Amino acid sequence: MASWSEFAADEPRLADGIRILLQQYGPGFGYLATVRADGGPRVHPVSPVITDEGLFCFIIDSPKRRDLERDGRYALHSFPAEESDDEAYVAGQALPVTDQGRVARLAARAGAAPHVDWRLFEFTVDVAMLARRDSGTAGGPGEGHGRPAVQVWLDPRAPGRRAGPTPVRQKTRPARREPHRSAA
Repeated sequence: MASWSEFAADEPRLADGIRILLQQYGPGFGYLATVRADGGPRVHPVSPVITDEGLFCFIIDSPKRRDLERDGRYALHSFPAEESDDEAYVAGQALPVTDQGRVARLAARAGAAPHVDWRLFEFTVDVAMLARRDSGTAGGPGEGHGRPAVQVWLDPRAPGRRAGPTPVRQKTRPARREPHRSAA
């Protein structure tokens, strides 16, 4: 499991692109997916905190916190941007932060309410993805979404992965084409 800091040191441009999308509205804003007790997904809006120390989230007493305490798997997706269809995604393990000095330092930096029942979790990064779309438009509905340029980083130490460096993979998917319509 890589910390955000380790991931950012390995792929600084990708990490910066993800950080920008998660913080596009000021403080962090995204959707957190957790695993319910019955194995199903649960999605919640959250305010992730990204620092030089890592990727964190203050979680109040709620179903999402109980999910993370029971099964730390998570996925975090950026909130949709107003200006583009760009998106960011990270997934890994949420680990409770128990070092009270670290908790206090991050709470002060993030402005976390002192008398609220929250717990601090650090999110490790097993997978990171950034998709950027061309800004050109073709005009009509369903047109001009552009081809996404997708960058994916996989932590080679994550369970089930082979040892050795995993380079960022960049893919460009062809744009979706509308069916040809005859002029009638």
